[in-house]
Amino acid sequence: MPYEGDNMMGVKRTNRSAALRVLHESGSMSRKRLSESIKLTPAAITKIVGEMIAEGLLTEGSLLPGSGVGRREVMVELNHHAHSALGIFINLRQAVLSAVWLDGAVIFTERLVLPEHAPADETVSFLCDRLLALAEANGLKRAEILGVGVAMRGLASSDARVVQNSFGALDTFDYPICDRVETLTGLKCVMSNNVRALFSAQMFLSRDRSLGSQFFLRCEVGIGASFAIGEKIWLGSSGQCAEIGHIPVIKRGGKPCSCGKTGCLETIASPSAILRDARELLDADRAPVLYRLSQARDNGLPTLDDVFEAARSGDGEIAALVDRAVEALSAALKSVIYTLDPGKIVLYGGMFDNPYYLSKLIAEMREGVDSSHSVPIEPSRLNHCLEDKAAPLLVVEDFFANGGLC
Repeated sequence: MPYEGDNMMGVKRTNRSAALRVLHESGSMSRKRLSESIKLTPAAITKIVGEMIAEGLLTEGSLLPGSGVGRREVMVELNHHAHSALGIFINLRQAVLSAVWLDGAVIFTERLVLPEHAPADETVSFLCDRLLALAEANGLKRAEILGVGVAMRGLASSDARVVQNSFGALDTFDYPICDRVETLTGLKCVMSNNVRALFSAQMFLSRDRSLGSQFFLRCEVGIGASFAIGEKIWLGSSGQCAEIGHIPVIKRGGKPCSCGKTGCLETIASPSAILRDARELLDADRAPVLYRLSQARDNGLPTLDDVFEAARSGDGEIAALVDRAVEALSAALKSVIYTLDPGKIVLYGGMFDNPYYLSKLIAEMREGVDSSHSVPIEPSRLNHCLEDKAAPLLVVEDFFANGGLC
């Protein structure tokens, strides 16, 4: 394994990065407390803070109350409006365009419908044009925009600049999306898989450093997951760590999955799979409650909440398919617990808002798990909020990692 040292610029970047992250998490802090927090000398902190105040990245705030006659300490804090970041979140059949300030506060957001297998160049060109128009309409100064974050469904190259497979979101493979975005916007582009981007935003906005590791599970159309150790997302040797949605759970006769295999966990336990299987049972005799609920809909089709209500209210076959989905997902998560031993499992997605489904999943998770592997499992407090922030926050986090040096 090669080892590399760090030059003085690298040390400066690291120290500035530590200061920015501590101030992001604490809100404000005196120079003395900041020095103690990141274990740098007061002289070093004074220099770092002075530079970032001169750059407009930090501001001085209130005075700490003093009990003696000496000089009172001045609080310093991030100037959240010093820079903005733009983002493009691309999911299956949908894109979200947005911008945030350095604290993740949303400046604007717009949702757009995309066709499945959207033409890549045409789609990215349209999204970039629209994103720049929204930035201008919202008064963002070009010189203060840090870049464009792209949160993209599917697999990315090792350098995180090429979409290798978007599994139906775009119509091509090995698409150099970062090069394309940079050409179209003139701004730096930072890319990540969409689920990892959501998880990264979850950690950034939660400001929770107490956990050594976390596992993030997203269930929307399909099933995606990500794993972090010490707030750093673990990619694995092939860059596909935590792809539990594509664990094969049916050996023969399984339904086709978007990944190209059959019988994956996603084909049984994802929201779209549950809805698909329930609609196949939509009959006044086989599923009377679900049928009645569906008839009240304009399109005559049940929602996921209708499926869970029908299962709760006594539709036997509907309850059985929900039970099967819960058992399959629970088995996968138990494997995660015993293999990775995470400090917490965070659930993200609309299905976890449903009390019936969530209570069944939590109850199933307790079965067969001993007390030494009892892991907190909880829905994200930011459920439904991260799609607006995840893509631009990729740029903010890259900026913080570089010590606020553009």
